[in-house]
This record gives sequence, structure tokens and C-alpha cells, in this order.
Amino acid sequence: AKVEVAVQVVERWILARLRHHTFFCLSELNTAIRQLLQEMNARPLQRQKVSRWDLFETLDRPALRPLPSTPYEYAQWKKAKASIDYHIEFNRRLYSVPHALVGEVVELRITATLITVLHRGKQVALHQRHGSGRFSTQPHHMPESHRRHSEWSPHRFLSWARNIGPATHTVVRHQLENRPHPEHGYRACLGILHQVRHYGNERLERACVQAVKIGSPTYKSIASILKKGLDRHLSSQEPMLEHDLPDHGNLRGSGYYH
Repeated sequence: AKVEVAVQVVERWILARLRHHTFFCLSELNTAIRQLLQEMNARPLQRQKVSRWDLFETLDRPALRPLPSTPYEYAQWKKAKASIDYHIEFNRRLYSVPHALVGEVVELRITATLITVLHRGKQVALHQRHGSGRFSTQPHHMPESHRRHSEWSPHRFLSWARNIGPATHTVVRHQLENRPHPEHGYRACLGILHQVRHYGNERLERACVQAVKIGSPTYKSIASILKKGLDRHLSSQEPMLEHDLPDHGNLRGSGYYH
């Protein structure tokens, strides 16, 4: 309330002094207001016998701090869990964190330009928010020489898929080989292989056959095939043989993992 009263006093005092003046531009009016404001701040207060300016210099100025060097930037906060490929997901993009944080819950500070990753209050990663591609991977976050995580490896995924069937093995192999680093395919491999929990081995294998046939051996396609029951249309007499992937310069082949 004191602030509102003080503003009202200043407003009335200045308006009273200017009520008979005519101004022809805004800058002229602002100059007159500025001069009267300085005059008012220099006038002694009736009770305290000191001016408003004196009080500011004595009480307020010593408590002032410098303005921030950068403008205020709105930030959004959320939590995320580091996946086995040492990436966290935000808005369908994946951002790397130090591989030692696999399985840990981290905090994301998200601005219009940056994503800051914190673990237990300490910054562990910083990424530009808008970049090219789906992955934003910083090399120093990866295990040395891309060494396999102690629990997960390309061989483990391939072995798991082979036990389900040859088409599933083909799809998983595609996920691992068609990435800049095999670890980037771990998330998709898990999503595909975990379909067994809901649909069983046979249906997943049939869905993978369909996905390979239509040239879309992806998690999204396989999940859609299973959800819509399109895998049931596959003839039970049709052989489920290992399917070859198209040749591509970025595909490594099975020898890469030995």
C-alpha cells in the first residue's frame, strides 16, 4: 500500500505543476516530467527532514546488485531417465549423457535454445536444442571405443532376436547396422523385442516378416502391424527365412561386432 500511495503523491504533484502547460511532442513532456521528478526527489520530507534521494543513496543503493549479464530466459523443467543407449528423450529428439548415468533419473532445464542436463544438482551435459538429425551425441559421453555396456550389447540383441525367428533377427540387425553407432539402435531393439510380452514370439516373427516385405523394418511399423492384426494375414505355410537387407555403404555387417 505504501508504494501505491507514494506513486499517487508523485503523480498528483507533477500533474499539478504541469496542468497549465501545453506540450507539442512526447520528448518535450518527458523532459519536463524528468526535471520535476528530480526536483521532488531532492525536496526534504516533512517528517524525516531528508530527501527521497538521500534515502535512496543511504538505504537502497548499497543493496543493489548488478543486472544479469544475459537477458532472462524462460526455462521448462522435467525429469527423464537415461536409457541404455545413454540418451534421454525430449520432443522426439535424443540427447546424450555420460554413459555412467545409464538408468539414472536426471533433470532437464529446457530453454528455447539449450537443453541442460543435471544429475543431483550438478550439470552433466549441455546440448543445443535445435540441431540436425534425431540424435545429439557428444563423443565424450560414449564409452571408450564404444565399448559395450556391461549388460547390453549388439550380440545380446541379435541372439535374443535369433531365438524368436529369422525375420526378427533381420529387423534387429537392421536397427543396429543402420545407425551411426550400434548403441543408437538399442532403444528401438528393446521396443521391438518387448512386443513379445503382449503378442508372443510367433506373432512378432510374423509381423517382422511383413515389415521386411514392405521395406519398413522399424519399431513403428511392427507395432502398427501387431496392433492392427495384419500379421495374422500371413500364410502359415509361408517359410520364414532370413531376409537380406539392401546393400548400403553405411551398413556394417555381422563382422563388425567381432
